[in-house]
Amino acid sequence: MASRNYDQDRDSIKIFLNEFCHETDEGRKVFKYAAQLTNLAHREQTALTIELDDLNEFNDNLVEAVVQNTRRYAKLFSDVVSEILPTYKERTIVAKDSLDVYIEHRLLMESRLHNDAETRNPNNQFPNELMKRFEIYFKALSLDKPIAIREVKASNIGKLVTVRGIVTRSTEVKPMIVVATYTCDRCGAETYQPVNSLSFMPVADCPSEDCRVNKAGGRLHLQTRGSKFVKFQEVKIQEHSDQVPVGHIPRSLNVFCRGEVTRQAQPGDHVLITGVFLPLARTGFRQMVSGLLSETFLEAHRITCLNKSNDEEIHGELTQNELAELAKEDFYSRLAGSIAPEIYGHLDIKKALLLLLVGGVDKRPDGMKIRGNINICLMGDPGVAKSQLLGYISRLAARSQYTTGRGSSGVGLTASVMKDPLTGEMALEGGALVLADQGVCCIDEFDKMADTDRTAIHEVMEQQTISIAKAGIMTTLNARVSILAAANPAYGRYNPRRTIEQNIQLPAALLSRFDLLWLIQDKPDRDNDTRLAKHITYVHSHGKQPPTKVEAMDMNLMRKYIALCKRKEPTISADLSDYIVGAYVELRREARNNKDMTFTSARNLLGILRLSTALARMRLSDLVDKNDVAEALRLLEMSKDSLNQVDNQKITHVANTSDKIFTLIRDLAGDAKTVSFTDVYNRCTSKGYKRDQIDTCVDEYEELNVWQVNNNRTKLTFV
Repeated sequence: MASRNYDQDRDSIKIFLNEFCHETDEGRKVFKYAAQLTNLAHREQTALTIELDDLNEFNDNLVEAVVQNTRRYAKLFSDVVSEILPTYKERTIVAKDSLDVYIEHRLLMESRLHNDAETRNPNNQFPNELMKRFEIYFKALSLDKPIAIREVKASNIGKLVTVRGIVTRSTEVKPMIVVATYTCDRCGAETYQPVNSLSFMPVADCPSEDCRVNKAGGRLHLQTRGSKFVKFQEVKIQEHSDQVPVGHIPRSLNVFCRGEVTRQAQPGDHVLITGVFLPLARTGFRQMVSGLLSETFLEAHRITCLNKSNDEEIHGELTQNELAELAKEDFYSRLAGSIAPEIYGHLDIKKALLLLLVGGVDKRPDGMKIRGNINICLMGDPGVAKSQLLGYISRLAARSQYTTGRGSSGVGLTASVMKDPLTGEMALEGGALVLADQGVCCIDEFDKMADTDRTAIHEVMEQQTISIAKAGIMTTLNARVSILAAANPAYGRYNPRRTIEQNIQLPAALLSRFDLLWLIQDKPDRDNDTRLAKHITYVHSHGKQPPTKVEAMDMNLMRKYIALCKRKEPTISADLSDYIVGAYVELRREARNNKDMTFTSARNLLGILRLSTALARMRLSDLVDKNDVAEALRLLEMSKDSLNQVDNQKITHVANTSDKIFTLIRDLAGDAKTVSFTDVYNRCTSKGYKRDQIDTCVDEYEELNVWQVNNNRTKLTFV
């Protein structure tokens, strides 16, 4: 870039601030920055945000220079504002603070020095920062798209960049010294030291003329009331999961916030940050340790929290072609079938997952919160595509985190307390559930989690918050998240003769918090197996799903439509309430009479209401229909049926006998893994069982892969 004439740029900036205006709809001219300068002069405003779109309209050449050399131009703008600010003062400021008194006193002393024909040491002039009562920030061009954190490289140093990410940590706001003011204990002269880095060495010897001439240097003492401090906060952001290449660790970036930019973001917030990318200058021992390398940070100028409503890639308006695509018949089934179309069947499960993505409506009667998020647990035999469904939902959801039970700790899911390297204070760092706030958290291998870690999820699933009381930090974080979990049966395959808690080995307190518990069993069936095999081989050969009557929808279109659905807040009419109450009472009666495998409680009633409102949202309706409730009840019934299914063969007395024999053998083995057949026969025959009944039991449980029998049938080993 050619060398610039900064004096000319200074004049351009002065004209821009004084004269830039835009016309209102009524045709009236509004001087945008002149009005803000008046507010600055009267202390009604602290931050002056320069919108680069306005500057681009005024002088596009100057905008390019600001983006390429932001720090220099921030100082130029600051100097110009300091120069022209007194002309905007229309009235005297009545309420004065200590800094005003200090400034008046200093100006008075300065005038006396000039009268006495004494000159002030040029190294000890009043710093501009001390007099400033405003802060200059830049707002990036609206056409500039945010870049990924891993794309911010050495070529961006000193430039204005906009990045997108998730806040993982934010420290407490602390005062940071900008100008240190010292007073000499001998001559009383004031000395000023501007501080531009994160650390500084205090001045010890007085530089005044009096102390130098007399060679009796006085000692300097820091005057905190005469010094200037600004608010300082460090925020750490991490890139979104969709920006991380496979096998890479998510990159993070430290953001330094000063003044009015502080307290803008909490852990878990999705943010757009505009700032200057700079190297972090270290001094002393730390610089020796780091050698030639330098850490970097972003000096924030603007922080914008992204809600669902202004996430531009999701919330572009639907085009006419997309609306025509959505208007085709049997829309609900088609949208559900578009979820993981390469996976064969499971249509009802896909419908439930679609409702999980749309979600119900949060209610707050008298301050109490009733969640709208839907939680689903998929259980079943290995190899039924549970993890594939989870992976697809994680990619489809606008905000998501994917984790596994074995690879996650309770702290990794909720929040950890870390010591901040900069301030030395304890700071919160959000885990997976905090980072997935207002999204979906997919947890695979849910049954493999340690019990202590699993209890951390209880509060999240019902109250949608995470309460922390660690290292003196007592706080509550938002975790408005839908949980989609996948679990395998305890003994390899699901045993229909056992209860759901025994099969999955999860406590009832946790299972009741899931709106739908879905069991996917892998049963041998010739026709179904043939269709499945043909589907899998076709996908394997062609890399896409087989041609069907209904074409699957595009992922981006689904995201846009789901985002559109979330804007609706449907309500339930009074006459429909009676129908839901009757249906719930009937569910309770059936559960009591049939000795249901699952437990029907008030949480199921709330689950029906959530599913119904999600279905109404799917239709973009403001009122829940009777058909929505009927479909919600059908899905609940299908999930219960999947759990209550038993083998097609009739259960005779032998089956009950087998269970009793199994219990005897398990008790006989105790903690040991292996037990001899002789001991098994002796124990069981002494209890009155016949030898063929024992053999039947051994064969049955060997098929279920609970134990293995050696070739000679002398030993029985538990798996």
